[in-house]
Amino acid sequence: MFSILKTRFQQKFRTMAWPDGPAPALPERFAGRPRVDRAACDACGQCAAACPVDAISCQDGLALDTGRCLFCRACERACKRKAVTFSSDFHLAAAQRDALTVCDAEETFPPALVEKARNYFGRSLKLRQVSAGGCNACEADTNVLGTVAWDLGRFGIQFVASPRHADGLLVTGPVSANMRLALEKTYDAVPTPKIVIACGACAISGGPYARHPEVCNGAATVVPVDLFIPGCPPHPLTILDGLLRFVGRVK
Repeated sequence: MFSILKTRFQQKFRTMAWPDGPAPALPERFAGRPRVDRAACDACGQCAAACPVDAISCQDGLALDTGRCLFCRACERACKRKAVTFSSDFHLAAAQRDALTVCDAEETFPPALVEKARNYFGRSLKLRQVSAGGCNACEADTNVLGTVAWDLGRFGIQFVASPRHADGLLVTGPVSANMRLALEKTYDAVPTPKIVIACGACAISGGPYARHPEVCNGAATVVPVDLFIPGCPPHPLTILDGLLRFVGRVK
């Protein structure tokens, strides 16, 4: 017992300062919000051909759908003119599905702040997590938020065991056919007012499983979604930033 207390004392304060202080350092290979430079694009289509999930379109000008994107950077490697690059910007969440499409280098996502969420859940938000056929990557990064370093609970946000104790759902995975009814019943069990958060490319668009007959191509095909958090998987900082912006805790 004394050795445990001694070690804890030596570790000192471990919770990160963000959002009141600087954000934690991200790994060098981190792929954040993509940058699209239409002026540099010659519509050769190589980036679109390299994308494994059809996240890029060149028909009406270069555009990248981060709701589909796996952040594999295949498009960045394929584009010799550097019309598509990935930044270290972790701000990816949006309150509208259309806002996930990046069309211009200067474009920014509109604030992922929903009036309903700010009014009802700004001080306390309880979420039931639903793994709807995911690979556990998004679930793992979501679980990280409960560790000492991130301490999601300090913002009044917690994951609960029962949907009847929840204010909303955080859905991961493409929603497999076997999970469709379970998701519908879980949503119905959450008392109103309630929200739904689609976390990860699979939950937003089906990810690499899109258009497969055994998946529903994301949560929005089954339940109404209020917040979209892109990534494969989203970094814990991206998830936390999306949640805090959604309830008006950060700008």
